[in-house]
Amino acid sequence: MQQLSKSQKARHAIRTFKTLADSVVLQGSYRPLGKVGQKLSDALRQLSPEIYGSMTDDRIVELKGLEYVIDRMPRGIENCKRIILTAQEDFHDTSFEKIMPLKRRRISFAVSDQEICFVVTRGKSEIYDILTHITFLNIEAYKIHSQICHRTEGVSSEWAELERLVTTSEVIEEGEKLEQAIWNLSIILGRTYKETRETYDYLENGRVQHGTNSGLFHIVYGVGKRVMAERLSEKNELTVYFTPSLLDMIDHQKYASIWAKSLKDRLLDAGVYDRPVHIISANMHSIRNLLYGAGTLAGINEDIPDDIYDMVRKVRDKEYEIRNFAKQHGFVFVEDKSGSNIDANIIDLATIDESWVHPALTLDYHAIGKQKPLVVVMDYAFGNQAYEIMDELLNPVEVEGQIKTLQIASISIMGKAGVLPGQKGDIMLATAHVLEGTANNYIVDNYLKSEDFPGIVTVYKGPMLTVLGTSLQNRDVLERFYSSSWKAVGLEMEGGHYQKAISGAIIRGHIQADIKTLYAYYASDNPMLSGQTLASGPMGDEGVVPTYMISKIILEKITSIGGAEQKSEEPQ
Repeated sequence: MQQLSKSQKARHAIRTFKTLADSVVLQGSYRPLGKVGQKLSDALRQLSPEIYGSMTDDRIVELKGLEYVIDRMPRGIENCKRIILTAQEDFHDTSFEKIMPLKRRRISFAVSDQEICFVVTRGKSEIYDILTHITFLNIEAYKIHSQICHRTEGVSSEWAELERLVTTSEVIEEGEKLEQAIWNLSIILGRTYKETRETYDYLENGRVQHGTNSGLFHIVYGVGKRVMAERLSEKNELTVYFTPSLLDMIDHQKYASIWAKSLKDRLLDAGVYDRPVHIISANMHSIRNLLYGAGTLAGINEDIPDDIYDMVRKVRDKEYEIRNFAKQHGFVFVEDKSGSNIDANIIDLATIDESWVHPALTLDYHAIGKQKPLVVVMDYAFGNQAYEIMDELLNPVEVEGQIKTLQIASISIMGKAGVLPGQKGDIMLATAHVLEGTANNYIVDNYLKSEDFPGIVTVYKGPMLTVLGTSLQNRDVLERFYSSSWKAVGLEMEGGHYQKAISGAIIRGHIQADIKTLYAYYASDNPMLSGQTLASGPMGDEGVVPTYMISKIILEKITSIGGAEQKSEEPQ
């Protein structure tokens, strides 16, 4: 039998996890302790994602991976015996608490202390994400159980002390008692005191400031107690359910259709359907702050820094002021109410006055005056949701018996991604998108070029790998795509799905075949370098320059589209 390479084994594990995840959704339920659940665990262990560090080491609990997962799961997940994934539930007139994780825009409701319902509105990628996190938590829970339960002695003294601490709701102030409790916990986790203290402090900050988790003591106790109950009776086993409405939603683009209709209705009501529209997928602040930041500072009699990046740093804590100024000058915020969790900004560039735009932002005001373009900035999509959102947005609409189509002038995708040859803060320009695990590969005619970017950042140009999920990657797979003839420069989750929708819209005649597409990513992590994975934390201030540089260059490039041709046609 031919020996498989490490990358081949990892790719097989990814396919296995995806296939099993699809099957349990169709089946309607599964138990992580059952056969399918064990196979999901085996696949994740075989893959050994970089983001989950020491997950495969049964002697120690993976703490950075735990931080990552807890930030993206609802508070109280550690106590749950029933987890329901559904596509539509009307809980607004109930006493069920609505819970939003700290770092993932996902809606869930606490039905009881031991039951949570996820409302899935973002398609398959969200399902894979949730199941990956559940599988990880279950693996770590059984490590904790094996550490605290001994065949002859029963539960360990460290567990008994943790149980006393949690069940008595004792408030431990900073000092000797807290240090002793953390030391006790470090023995259960198989980690050093310093490692345990860092995770305790990190989660405690989220618990105190945002109320997004229960704290490290309660989390460890919750998952350990659940496994102990499972060992006593099958009735106590964690079960994950998938409702029929979830099956009906998958691949039907229900939420994306509602989202796109709402946005296009706003444009129709404003009477701007015949004007060129530039679509930008980005965050909700960088395009707005670049266009309106200097004007906001001038309006409140504050100095405008000469450096444009210092200017945007200065307005980052002036959300109220910049929103007010923007609303008076052609800016409309469209809050998403469809459940897609994608807000949008509509900006009428015809109302932009050069006198209050930062001089370092060199827009083509001649072309703007002639064309009167609009910019529609839509918030980040999640994985496969990007296809559904873009596909619906590019579709024509019927109004009073007439078919109306948005006059799309360009589509820009500004995303954050993992870089393969570089480090955090670098920039990647896509020449193609390769959808991992499929035969779908898309060549990109990128309107952005390396020479568009000044030398203060490192720019890499090449194919981007569109992955199934950030938690479903490992070094061997990424090394293959980087060092082989693929020569991929980065990985992300949405670009290939966006390009699939754009290609489909061109084939169907909804947009022009020569439409300008602009793809740029800033590196939020390097998954192949220890200490630079997503689990190591956010970029912070170092992300300002690459984020705003991409936004600045996109604005400058799209406003110049058609400008040179128009100038040449004018009489001399």
